Amino acid sequence: MEAGDFADGKAVVKLGEGRYALIDTAGRQLQTYPYAFVGGLGDGLLPFRQEAEGDYGYIDEQGRVVIKPQFTMALPFAEGRAVVNTAADYKNKYGLIDRSGRFVLKPSYNDIRPLGERRYAVGYAIDPEQPFLGSIYAIADEQGRFLTQAQYVEVGEYNNGLVSVSDGTRTFFLDRLARRAPHMPAVEGVGTLTVMDSLIQVNVDQRISYLAPSGRVVWKPNTVIDLTPPYRVRELKYKPNKDYLVYYPQIEGMKDSAAERKANERLRQLSQVKPVGSGQLGYSYTGDFEIGFYRGQLLSLELTGYNFPFGAAHGMPTRIYAHVDLRTGQFYALSDLFKPGSDYVKVLSEIIGRQIKNDPQYDYVFPDSYKGIAPNQPFYVKEEALYVYFNPYDIAPYVAGFPTFRIPYAEIMPIIATDGAFWQSFHRQPSEVAKRLS
Repeated sequence: MEAGDFADGKAVVKLGEGRYALIDTAGRQLQTYPYAFVGGLGDGLLPFRQEAEGDYGYIDEQGRVVIKPQFTMALPFAEGRAVVNTAADYKNKYGLIDRSGRFVLKPSYNDIRPLGERRYAVGYAIDPEQPFLGSIYAIADEQGRFLTQAQYVEVGEYNNGLVSVSDGTRTFFLDRLARRAPHMPAVEGVGTLTVMDSLIQVNVDQRISYLAPSGRVVWKPNTVIDLTPPYRVRELKYKPNKDYLVYYPQIEGMKDSAAERKANERLRQLSQVKPVGSGQLGYSYTGDFEIGFYRGQLLSLELTGYNFPFGAAHGMPTRIYAHVDLRTGQFYALSDLFKPGSDYVKVLSEIIGRQIKNDPQYDYVFPDSYKGIAPNQPFYVKEEALYVYFNPYDIAPYVAGFPTFRIPYAEIMPIIATDGAFWQSFHRQPSEVAKRLS
């Protein structure tokens, strides 16, 4: 029914309700346990729960109670220590115990994470009344001695005496005494540094690069996307707050500089580049982009975002396609693709309705939820078809993401404005483009 990971050649498996077993790598049952829950093996002990709603304690491999049930949460032992929680409500009280059940770190913290090499990240709630906002971390040893103050927003795991930490502004290494590691680089931004052979992988602000130990950049992602000359798209970063990060596009090379400035301001707005305070937010937001389609003078930029309210079960993704004419800076709407007076809403709604009814891939759509599209329905274009999509929850469950419907141009050609600026922006012949740009 359920199986845990192997440790020292043994693993815990669930046989049924109230029945667990310890098995070896051949699958032989070494011991059975008549408990509501038994967790993973560590240092010869296993967290357990006698009753489904009871407290957690620890048993040995033979099933004997070693630490009586007294915790609201208990993790497996490692390196002679285990993380437990004693809170009866949402206000965490994490502590660290030894094999006798004695508290090495008293249960009063918002979080405790083992880092390996007998070191622990100890989290203090940013706001004790709202512990879901997260923690600021200090580093302690296995005796409960604090090696640093609470000052880190990110702490990695120890590897060969080094741990990556971020203070909200920079990311760097500490040694086992939690001192700045000499002769190791520091980088701007929040994330992790990982030593990989002779290089250091930098995963900071959702971008990966590689450094030599001296700090010399070996490789970093390109921030300029070249299109057909003279056009290109530059990636810029906006990070006014540790919980707010947006990578957004800016177009370069347009002949009309005023139109370029206006288009780029619109892209900043659509990307959620807006005033954000430097204090603690009640949510996190990340935004990014990629080129969805480029042909002729039409550039389609896919702008994505994810807003996560702290404490929520999940966040809400967003997706916007900006269709920009590189000659004029115009942003095209769905209606611009069709002839004036054509009832494109009705035509597209009927096509999508048939797809939902007849195509099994759309079985996830909520019954009777689809009522047609809106005049400004989200969409994007490709070379061969129009794609119309819905946001999460509009017509389907969250896990369905953005339900998308492909409509070949051939199916709607009678209502497409083939002489209109939108259609012509990605169907005009190269010779015609050159003539108009001259």
